[in-house]
Amino acid sequence: MSAFRLLATDTQSSARVGELHTDHGTIRTPIFMPVGTQATVKAVLQEALARHVAPDIILANTYHLHLRPGAEVLEGAGGLHRFMNWPGPILTDSGGYQVYSLSHLRKITPEGVRFASHIDGSRHLFTPESVIESQRSIGSDIMMLLDECPPYPSDYAYARRSLDLTHQWARQAKAHLGATAPRYGHHQLAFGIVQGSTYEDLRKESCAVVAGLDFEGNAIGGLAVGEPEAQLYDLAALCCQHLPTTKPRYLMGVGTPWNLLNAIAVGVDMFDCVMPTRNARHGLLFYRDGIRNLKQARYKHAHEPLDPDSTSAIDQQYSKAYLHHLFKAEEVLAYELASLHNLHFYLALVREARQRILEGTFAAWHPGLTQAMRQRPER
Repeated sequence: MSAFRLLATDTQSSARVGELHTDHGTIRTPIFMPVGTQATVKAVLQEALARHVAPDIILANTYHLHLRPGAEVLEGAGGLHRFMNWPGPILTDSGGYQVYSLSHLRKITPEGVRFASHIDGSRHLFTPESVIESQRSIGSDIMMLLDECPPYPSDYAYARRSLDLTHQWARQAKAHLGATAPRYGHHQLAFGIVQGSTYEDLRKESCAVVAGLDFEGNAIGGLAVGEPEAQLYDLAALCCQHLPTTKPRYLMGVGTPWNLLNAIAVGVDMFDCVMPTRNARHGLLFYRDGIRNLKQARYKHAHEPLDPDSTSAIDQQYSKAYLHHLFKAEEVLAYELASLHNLHFYLALVREARQRILEGTFAAWHPGLTQAMRQRPER
């Protein structure tokens, strides 16, 4: 039985509503996954995340958890869910993007990736098999495969070699998945990753190869790495057209609220990005009519609720003036309140998108909101 069930498709776009079933809960798509890279969503207590944001799933990172606390600690705790006291589904990125971003510390070979820890310089090797083993130790509900994310721009020859390597690693991971078992009594899903840089023929080929390996889901990697925004949507749409409708589609590392809506429109189901929490720590908050910097002096006397239109208790109970004060006083509570606001905004956005798709109003609704959210009304 497939873990994914498609419930509806918008008649005027490719937007979809579905459900992805895991042993730790059902994920309603389209969905945004808050990023908890090192077993924590930065600056946010797990109980506050569950109460005020209520995500269906969060994301953690194999690279960082491999380096610390390490497999021995995680296995001693009984897996990541128990270690961080999170009862819901967890997806783990393989660490391939982190290795990509630390290019000065790594060497890629057909065997895998040799890299130096950014923490202490210790040497490590990631192979397709070892990355699966690390995620067995973590016990995530959804495991991502080791892949190579080519930089932007990449010439065709490099993108071709990179893609061949990613496909070979995917085959090895598939074999290793069949030869191993989960460690904590719950099933683990695995997603393949489509690469191919900005070359349409490589993207189509990758979709065919990855889909043919029949993982429980398919991810679109290697985008949002510097290419023009329009090209991001075009390539995401191309991949969605060539990936099976019966499996969830995950656009990795994306992105802004308007990125989400535009990508949902072309058929993407799942997203993650550090943007809502990273921007929050700099005082940048997302609203339906644009982005505001609450560090600005204009908010010193803004005693209205943080967001009067929000259903979040945080947005109703605290004012813009209070959050402005916390940032100016360098109080760490500013980070948590701002992060909760932004995460709630993202989750409320994808929940409304689901409802709009079901009602048949998504195609008429999202373009105007997309344009409004890009504004900076304080300028």
